[in-house]
Amino acid sequence: MQIASKIIYGTAWKKEETTSLVIKAVLQGFRAVDTACQLKHYREDLVGDALEILRKDHGIRREELFLQTKYTPIQGQDTKLPLPYNPKVSIRDQIQSSFQKSLSNLKTTYLDSYLLHSPFRTLEQTLEAWQALMALQDEGKVRLIGVSNAYDVNLLHALSRVRKVQVVQNRWCEQNGWDKAVHKYCQTNDVMYQSFWTLTGNPLLLEHPALLAISAASSSTPEQTLFKFVQQEGITPLSGTTNTEHMSQDLAVYEKVIPGILDAKDENLKAIRKFLGE
Repeated sequence: MQIASKIIYGTAWKKEETTSLVIKAVLQGFRAVDTACQLKHYREDLVGDALEILRKDHGIRREELFLQTKYTPIQGQDTKLPLPYNPKVSIRDQIQSSFQKSLSNLKTTYLDSYLLHSPFRTLEQTLEAWQALMALQDEGKVRLIGVSNAYDVNLLHALSRVRKVQVVQNRWCEQNGWDKAVHKYCQTNDVMYQSFWTLTGNPLLLEHPALLAISAASSSTPEQTLFKFVQQEGITPLSGTTNTEHMSQDLAVYEKVIPGILDAKDENLKAIRKFLGE
C-alpha cells in the first residue's frame, strides 16, 4: 500500500487545534494522517471531526486517505483521563474496545493501518496484543498492522514468526543512533518504516555543513533536504508542522529534485553518511 508523497501528517500534541490543522494539512495535499486512541497526546475524535468536514465541505472521501491510528497500552495512557477500554480486562478485549472507539472517533468502518503504540513489558503480552491485531486484519477491518516504539529487532522477529510486521513507526534521531538495526530490518523485509522526530530530533544534522551545502545548491530548505534524504533511504517521515507554508514545502519534497541526495558519489552526501556512522 503506497502513501501519496511519501509523507504522513502527524497529529500528536495538536490538542484543540487538531481539527483545523488536519483540514489545513489535507487541503494542502496530505493524504495520510496518523493519530492514536490516547488522550494524553492525541485528539483522535477531532481528527474524525476534520475528516467529516473534509468530506461534507470539500468532497474529499474517506477512500482517498490513508488513515492510521494506534492502540495504546495502559502504561502509555494518562489514567486521570477517560480511557478507551477497561484496563482490568484481557489485552485482547482492551484492543477490541479501543479499536471500536477509534472507528467511532474517526467516523470510519475500517483502518488502513493499526499499530500497537508500544510493546508491552513482556513478550507474552505483546504477542497477545499482536494476535488481537491479526484478528482485526483477518476480519477485513484493518489493512496493515504494525508496531510503534519498537527498537529491538528480536521483537520484530518474534512477531513476524506469527505474522509479518507490515509497519514500524519509530524515532529516527541522533539520540537512538538513527535506529539503524530496525531500519535495516525493515529494508530487508519490505516493512514500511515510518519516522517521527525526524526534524526535531536531529538539530545537529540539520545544521551540518554538508546538508546545508546540498540545500543551498538545490534551493531547498535544510528540512526539505533531510526529508528527501530519509525518503531516499526508504523511510516515510511524519510531519507535524502547524505552518501552512511548511506543509506545502514538506509535500513538495517527494517530487523535488535534490541532486546532492540522489548522487551516491556526492562528497556532501558522503559526509552526511559519515556523520550518521554509516
